[in-house]
Amino acid sequence: MELHNLKPAAGSTKVKKRLGRGEGSKTGGTAGRGNKGAQSRSGYKAKKGFEGGQMPLQRRLPKGGFKNINRVEYEPLNLVKIEELVAKHSLSEITVDNLRGLRVISKTDLVKVLGTGELKTKVNVSVHAISDSAKQKIEALGGTVTIVK
Repeated sequence: MELHNLKPAAGSTKVKKRLGRGEGSKTGGTAGRGNKGAQSRSGYKAKKGFEGGQMPLQRRLPKGGFKNINRVEYEPLNLVKIEELVAKHSLSEITVDNLRGLRVISKTDLVKVLGTGELKTKVNVSVHAISDSAKQKIEALGGTVTIVK
């Protein structure tokens, strides 16, 4: 086999239909688009999801889900991360303002301390929410927990 005898597999290519090339070609005149109406005009494009007047799929399917407008989203802060911050920046207390200053949280974030990991140093914590396990671990070392509004 050489380059000059390469050709595509049988049936894999089709000859392009030549539209609007005279009445003898079957697709002369209206070029296979029929007579009149939007679909016969140039520039026609059906809307996305249009199914020819049939109720479209996105309207046939039921609406799903529910968004609770009263949900409060907290930025999680694990005890491991608190331990790292205390060691790195030699802090004695963790407050929302400290965390914003260190760019751990953004300006509008609410913070919840979670009990993942171990705490080795005494630290006073002042945040928006805290889990019971985290509170127990902090108070076991002699630290205090304050909830801010």
